[in-house]
Amino acid sequence: MSVITTVEDLKRIYKRRVPQMFYDYCESGSWTEQTFRENETDFAKIRFRQRVAVDMSNRTTATQMIGQDVAMPVALAPVGLTGMQSADGEIKAARAAEAFGVPFTLSTMSICSIEDVAAATTQPFWFQLYTMVDEDYTDRLIGRAKDAGCSALVITLDLQLLGQRHKDLKNGLSAPPKLTPKTIANLATKWSWGLEMLQTKRRSFGNIVGHIDGVTDNSSLSSWTAEQFDLTLDWKKTEKLMKKWDGKVIIKGILDVEDAKRCVELGADAIVVSNHGGRQLDGALSSIRLLPAIVDAVGDQIEVWMDGGIRSGQDVLKAKALGAKGVMIGRAFVYGLGAMGQKGVTTALEVMHTELDKTMALCGRRDINTVDRDILLVPDDFEGRWKGN
Repeated sequence: MSVITTVEDLKRIYKRRVPQMFYDYCESGSWTEQTFRENETDFAKIRFRQRVAVDMSNRTTATQMIGQDVAMPVALAPVGLTGMQSADGEIKAARAAEAFGVPFTLSTMSICSIEDVAAATTQPFWFQLYTMVDEDYTDRLIGRAKDAGCSALVITLDLQLLGQRHKDLKNGLSAPPKLTPKTIANLATKWSWGLEMLQTKRRSFGNIVGHIDGVTDNSSLSSWTAEQFDLTLDWKKTEKLMKKWDGKVIIKGILDVEDAKRCVELGADAIVVSNHGGRQLDGALSSIRLLPAIVDAVGDQIEVWMDGGIRSGQDVLKAKALGAKGVMIGRAFVYGLGAMGQKGVTTALEVMHTELDKTMALCGRRDINTVDRDILLVPDDFEGRWKGN
């Protein structure tokens, strides 16, 4: 195997190893995929200011996110179906994050359950909540996260209904994969993935199957989930969920200054500037473009993070310089997970840390907590200050 020096190296291995429908689930967006592409390409428009003759010794990337010590300002984002990218994938990713010293966030739509991940780790993790029409189920989900010792609740507000994701529809995305001639042909070329999956019992949505009356298999699960995302979710319901949790809360899916201000009013601990990886409203601006305006509006009142398009430690540094207290990575760690399991997630984190540390030094900074916009050169027309924003 060749030496892995970038997240892109992991992506190439991942594409070869994982079934097409799960690769496409990760590596795609909604509608025309404009926002999905620009999340990544807009980072390239930001340049660094190189500084020289600066003491580069004794560097540190250590900081805090909502009061939690982290090795670098990065958390693993909640990603659905992670356990289909690699057998028991959520457990593998959580263990890698714990060992490295960054937070892990478990998705409501995970394959491994809250209890599975709690039993396999020694440190608290975060839990991401999708609100469902079935309020009793939502309440029990919150209770299960509390019982598991989760240290923060991530409430996602931008998925009341699914964006039009053409690849998922054409692939007939399901967990586990439905056996059609097309999927059988593809699975036949992914034998190492298949052998791993045969060794685990976790092949469906662990937080749902067995926890809902009448949902005992994939057929009943599909009909239940199709009706469950809560179209009536609003700020009052969000506040109600926060009170039920009564702990650290991160609100994810913020793209507008006014929405960010509402999160401050509600008393959230952090917000994530996010367009759901370009998988919801295609045509929305990239997260990195919108970050500066939101930071300027609320950044001294609440921690502002971002996700979307981060594929390197340099991207992390750019987000930090534009005011983010931290970032969440999704696809970058999934590439590693699908490529090499737990070791691959660790490799992705190591690669990004090296890039972050060295770039910070070459910009003349030794401490991640001192990084600001002064290290960047940003186009005048870059920031998302459009009419009405």
